[in-house]
Amino acid sequence: MLSTLAALAAQSASVPAVDEVRTFLGWNPRSVVWFVAQLHLLFAAFVLGVPIFAVIVEFIGWRTGDQRYDRLAHEFTKLLSAAFATTAALGGLMAFVLFGLYPAFAGFFVRVFAPSMYGYAGLFFVETALLYLYYNSWDRLQNRKLLHLSLGILLNVAGTAIVFIANGWTSYMMSPVGVDASGAFTGTTSAAIANPLWMPLNIHRIIGNITFGGFVVGAYAAVRYLAARTPEDRAHYDWMGYVGNFIGLGALIPLPFAGYYLGREMYTVSPVMGNNMMGGDFSWAFILQALLVGLLFIVGNYYLWTGLSRIPGAERYQKYVKYLNVILVVCVAVWLTPRNLPVTSEEQLAIGGQVHPFIGYLGLMAAKNAVINFIILATFASLLLYRRANKTDLVPVSQQGRSARVVLISVGAAAVLLLAWYVAVLLRLDLKAYNLEPEKIVYVRLLALTVALPMIAAVAAVVLALRDRGKLAQTIYFLVVVIDCVGVLGAYGFVVMTSANPLLRQIAVVQWLILMTALLLITAIDVVLFHGAQSLGQIRWGEVPATTQYALLALCVDIVLTMGLMGYVRSGLREDWHIYGVMRDTSQWAFTPSYSQMARMVGGITLVFLTAVTFLFWLAGLTGTKPANAKARETP
Repeated sequence: MLSTLAALAAQSASVPAVDEVRTFLGWNPRSVVWFVAQLHLLFAAFVLGVPIFAVIVEFIGWRTGDQRYDRLAHEFTKLLSAAFATTAALGGLMAFVLFGLYPAFAGFFVRVFAPSMYGYAGLFFVETALLYLYYNSWDRLQNRKLLHLSLGILLNVAGTAIVFIANGWTSYMMSPVGVDASGAFTGTTSAAIANPLWMPLNIHRIIGNITFGGFVVGAYAAVRYLAARTPEDRAHYDWMGYVGNFIGLGALIPLPFAGYYLGREMYTVSPVMGNNMMGGDFSWAFILQALLVGLLFIVGNYYLWTGLSRIPGAERYQKYVKYLNVILVVCVAVWLTPRNLPVTSEEQLAIGGQVHPFIGYLGLMAAKNAVINFIILATFASLLLYRRANKTDLVPVSQQGRSARVVLISVGAAAVLLLAWYVAVLLRLDLKAYNLEPEKIVYVRLLALTVALPMIAAVAAVVLALRDRGKLAQTIYFLVVVIDCVGVLGAYGFVVMTSANPLLRQIAVVQWLILMTALLLITAIDVVLFHGAQSLGQIRWGEVPATTQYALLALCVDIVLTMGLMGYVRSGLREDWHIYGVMRDTSQWAFTPSYSQMARMVGGITLVFLTAVTFLFWLAGLTGTKPANAKARETP
């Protein structure tokens, strides 16, 4: 049945001759759609992100026997149920707005995606049923946790499938396929969904939604902490805020690379769109994005550093905080430095051009790729310091049995094989596809050679860890990754930009892979190294200054602003096209909104969203139960 509908849709889907556009009470229809769509996406991000870590937290509680995790997962899900109906209502409103204000575009879009829309609606009913089953069966299935977790997993599968379908619609507007020269759609619905930007957008949005959900939950915990009247309540919500921040920061670490992957694929689909994104009309939007994301890292790290005050023995590591702070501030400053800083006529005469000879280099992608890796490594170091803050008297790895050795050898082998695989990919690159001369192969070989150093260091780190020198192993591998990933490859990026610019994207991938091996291998060593270690005392949950909670609130506001800004960029990159290169917006509102209009719109959306979320969380709190006494855990 669906295949028949798809065939009929394909036959009739052609670009309308007249682009009919209406207004709502005289308001700019593009702004109306923008406002409603962004609000819907914000709530949808929360509804997708919360179930993912609710199930993870419930699983941890089940495996460890710590009921606090189960209670926390239940409270997460309660927040989800409060926001779910709002998300659905905004989705319906968005459909009404699109059909009412842009009937020609909506009609064309429905003819292309009609079969998937039926599937979307069916999945929404399934997700609704699973959500209420998962939430309302919590107490009834306490003794059948595996069954209850299965419901949560199915809930996440349904939610992810819904997002994947919607991402197909969104990405099609930027990278349409199956359209002939006359504008008629000759492809299939499945091919339209699986367009070139579909999977990059899926990856970026899933990671971004988890980050978003973590920081929103952290803000909820912060509000409840500041309003708490008993030490038990403060302890519970302090711990809840820590978990939310940990999840948010953990997902934030790979998010810049997911964004880079999406941006790279946009450039591949349309070099014009790519140039406008990073070097044209929207370049300053990415400076604002760098500022907002940089603040996420700085404020998230500040929360961790301030939270050390609740951990006995953490004073041993306070001396490192100032160095991490300097690294973060300097790197963020480089990251948000624009290439085209305005200069006066006198300065132009002095420097001989419009771009500063030094600052201009900081605005290039080679410098930005280097510093974002350093920011992530510094954040990772903060998480490690927090994790080991109250641990002492380590159990030697040689005395921990076979499982410890298996973990270290397996993770080390996986890191080496991953890097070796990409070396093989590099050596098989077809330079003709990059429009490079054969003699440029030397730049590829040099890039492959830089991967050898972390491969050797990974083997050395595993050997040292097996010989009870785990801290030395971590330090060596961390320093090697910093030197190679940030220093060597960062500097080599400038060389490649000058002589073989298309290969710069390969440098970014190599940096990401080396960084990922560091996160995996160093974490594995840390888990084994501190397994069974003695504690210097219980963590004093609820005994932190109020500034930590304000940091959590700031993170929530920041992530909402960031998502609003990037929504403006993704939509604006299409310029005056409904569907890029296929269906043009010929109305008087087709112009790209200015930065001042963007600031007002994103600020208004953020205010409305946070107000609505505050109200929904207040409603959720009316039916809540007083949290039981939250005992401090031995490990954070």
